[in-house]
Amino acid sequence: MSMVYPHISTSADLLKSTVRLDELFPFLKQQGTVSAAIVNTKLYGILPFWEACKKAGIHAVAGLSAFIEFDGQEYPVVLYARSNAGYQNLLKITSALSTRDKNSIPEQWLKAYKDGLVCAIPNSIQWTLTDRSEAFRYLQSVFGEECFASVSRPGGERTEYEEGFVAQCTELGLAIFATQECRYLREEDAFAFEVASAIGQGLKMNDPERKKPGHAKAYVPTAQEFSGWFSDRPEWVAEAAALMAGCQVAIALHGQLLPMFPLPEGTDRLRYIEELCKTGLEERLPGTTAAYSQRLSYELGVISQMGFIDYFLIVADFMKFAREQEILTGPGRGSSASSLVAFSLRITDVDPLEHGLLFERFLNPERVTLPDIDIDFADHRRHEVVEYVARKYGKDKTAQIITFGTLSAKAVARDTARVFGFEAEELEAISKMIPNRLGTTLRSALKESPKFSDWVIAKEERKTWFKTALKLEGLPRHASTHAAGVILSPAPLVDLVPIEKGSEDIYITQWPMGELEQIGLLKMDFLGLRNLTILEQIRRLLHRQSGKWIDYRKIPLQDDATYALLAKGDTTGIFQLESDGMRRSLQQVKPTAFGDIVAVNALFRPGPMEFIPLYARRKHKQETVAYAHPILEPILAETYGVIVYQEQIMQIAAQMAGFSLGEADLLRRAVSKKKREILDEQRMNFTKGAASKGFPAAAATEVYDLIVRFADYGFPKSHAVAYSMISYQLAFMKTHYALPFYAAMLANSAGNNEKIQQLLQEIKGRSIPVLPPSIQESGYSFSVDGEGIRIGLNSVKSVPGNAIKALLNARKEGPFTSMFNIAERISAVHFTRKAFEPLIKAGALDGFGLDRGVLLASLDSAVKHAELVKPNEEPGLFDDMGSSFMKPKYAKASPMPENLKLDFEKEVLGFYLSMHPIAREKEQRQKTFADLAELKNSKDREPVLVLGMVEDVKRIRTKKGDAMGFVTLQDDTGPASVTLFPAEYAKFNALLEINAILEVQGIIENRNQKTAIICKTIDS
Repeated sequence: MSMVYPHISTSADLLKSTVRLDELFPFLKQQGTVSAAIVNTKLYGILPFWEACKKAGIHAVAGLSAFIEFDGQEYPVVLYARSNAGYQNLLKITSALSTRDKNSIPEQWLKAYKDGLVCAIPNSIQWTLTDRSEAFRYLQSVFGEECFASVSRPGGERTEYEEGFVAQCTELGLAIFATQECRYLREEDAFAFEVASAIGQGLKMNDPERKKPGHAKAYVPTAQEFSGWFSDRPEWVAEAAALMAGCQVAIALHGQLLPMFPLPEGTDRLRYIEELCKTGLEERLPGTTAAYSQRLSYELGVISQMGFIDYFLIVADFMKFAREQEILTGPGRGSSASSLVAFSLRITDVDPLEHGLLFERFLNPERVTLPDIDIDFADHRRHEVVEYVARKYGKDKTAQIITFGTLSAKAVARDTARVFGFEAEELEAISKMIPNRLGTTLRSALKESPKFSDWVIAKEERKTWFKTALKLEGLPRHASTHAAGVILSPAPLVDLVPIEKGSEDIYITQWPMGELEQIGLLKMDFLGLRNLTILEQIRRLLHRQSGKWIDYRKIPLQDDATYALLAKGDTTGIFQLESDGMRRSLQQVKPTAFGDIVAVNALFRPGPMEFIPLYARRKHKQETVAYAHPILEPILAETYGVIVYQEQIMQIAAQMAGFSLGEADLLRRAVSKKKREILDEQRMNFTKGAASKGFPAAAATEVYDLIVRFADYGFPKSHAVAYSMISYQLAFMKTHYALPFYAAMLANSAGNNEKIQQLLQEIKGRSIPVLPPSIQESGYSFSVDGEGIRIGLNSVKSVPGNAIKALLNARKEGPFTSMFNIAERISAVHFTRKAFEPLIKAGALDGFGLDRGVLLASLDSAVKHAELVKPNEEPGLFDDMGSSFMKPKYAKASPMPENLKLDFEKEVLGFYLSMHPIAREKEQRQKTFADLAELKNSKDREPVLVLGMVEDVKRIRTKKGDAMGFVTLQDDTGPASVTLFPAEYAKFNALLEINAILEVQGIIENRNQKTAIICKTIDS
């Protein structure tokens, strides 16, 4: 008899199974399987299972493990989809349970969703403990002949209550089939499964609360084992086969489930979008040429032919909403920036004709795929647009997308160790021994680290731990929401895909992005981009300061001062242009036009970046521009003969070989795959096309070889143009509006002390005053104050947000006159030592003209004053008696020493504000020290003398066993790394104390674009 598996739970059912499809299906084929049912607690993983069955020639069955409600109790059942209608009802049941946080199916749901379903009652303990005849009859009354009973004999063992269960089912006339609940592949995987279950429950293996598996034999049996287990009941096995064969469901794949934009009935959609585009284009570019009209007409023809008009209208509509709500959106992203329709509808801000962008790179009429318009929003307001879409098109048709996190090497090692009950020190050791590097596996970590290997084999328990973790590595661990993806459906989602409760009152799908695209649903990416938030903050800070409102779309792209800033590499805070390598590239290229920024952004990647010096030399006429053939000149002139963009490859194929731009895009895609047969086939097409246009074979071959060489290097120009606009906008604001620029950058660098240090150093270099936090002048965050930047109250560590809010609210009624006045006005709820000690240490109360030592000494009496006068935020007994009532006096105290003052500032702000101790030390020592921040500009092997404070010391042993050290020094300009080889380490080790101020003499080492000092001598 051919084998069937009525109950396979897969690893997609988070930590409820360890069955992986890639291991399962070779085994199923080996057993001669004809049918297999996926039975998870949600419809997670159903499409990959379906596809794997199809590939293996196995009949797939959709099942769901669930509980039904009856008479106040919950009973387990398995529901199978008998037909497409049943599958639709499975979608609805799992969605209803997951969106309403219910564990079991109530009677009204079961009756509403029973059609097309088979209900199987298992011989589990819940159905056999006591008389459950009423519950049996209830299910029989709902499902009639589609109510079955299932009997399992794990490992061939019968349960003690099987006989009674079978007798009751026989009495009720229920058909019985044989089953086996499979939760792991092999019998020896039982322990690993139990560990996975414990991880899922968040409990240790020895925890008495841990829910243990019903039995220890939930593996996938061989055909021989299964038939042997039921040798006395072959009819049950036959019933299982008949039941599985009778479940006939077709899941529709690769359709196009595109939503409709709401328009009055009878509206001609093409004419409607045509009018919108013409109006929009005229508003953006009055009096456009015929080239624009032709391009618009061509694009609309393709969009209409592909059936994507509604998609463009939907995107244009929510972009209009964003503009009306003053939510900053990006100028474009990816290939959509090459569409004139998108530009005309204000979806993008990139004029594709001005920048030479090709529509076929976005929508290729010769390769029909769903369009991909990804939109960037200021990240703190992205959710408003998602909520708008859900309101407009219906909450039932809108969802965010689920994504599954897996047990990475480090995660599985720690999680497994935790449920094994390992001590905290062992968990810490595991974290240190397994690298964070992408692609690290447990096996690679063990192979790379003898220390890790020795640690594992030192104890038997660790060996067991490691073997178990290996079995669980890579399994799905948890579900979360995709950062950007949003699904919009033409029909209620539950008709097409299972959903569950999400955040922000928006549903999420139970299937990840790839599976949603498989069934043809449209995915849109609503991305939150922090740099847009920064641009938004700069604009608002500027408006608050001067009343001036910047429209970023109207900034001139030819501003000499902005290009001068970029040519200097002064790019701290500039999107995409901040890295040291990018700064060096800009200093080489010295951009004088927007196209230079676009080219550098596109070239600055591994591989293509080797052409940046060539681009720079040719731009500055230090080298002649050469072309493989004259026909390439008009295409490559903008990049000085260097192929930088994918669009250039497409244009070359069109011009030289007569390809349509659609065919040229297919060529670009094909050649980039570097498969020999594809390369040869395309070479023939190219040379044949070139010959038909009169080009010699040698020239065609040379140009084709050039295309092959650059196919991997080419970058989509549309994306480079769009993102370079954000780079340019930030650079423009930094050039012309430095105060709001730096205030916004500082506000967005909270918690990143290194970034804040870098910004403060730049600000100091520009002679912009950085003003201390002040309870009278500061806002919540950094702000522009006159000609300086004022530190916000939220920059002071450990001050509760509610206390800051109370301070700012109270200040609206007038300035504070003393620390005691603050206590009276914000109440004892907010006026606490925890809130105000850091504020005093940061200098936020210096405005009262008192030494910080006096303020700290008086703080306790101010707290008591608040507790007496205004213990809570309700109106108090003494509110009307005036601020002079029972006013305490400030305590006497010695002035705070300067060193202590600086230490306190560093403690509560993360940086020295009044003066860096090293700056003062440099003045006193009267020597010339190199600034640590400038070392990266030094030549290799150059001698150097620096002064800095020790922030960190890392001591290691060489392969020979000699001690050496790495020291992080910090001065008033930034950090630097100092290496002490064994000889120097032996001499100076005693001086390497945290916070010690050291003079270090050494030589510069530039390696892998990193700069360090090789220490020769140290003085304290």
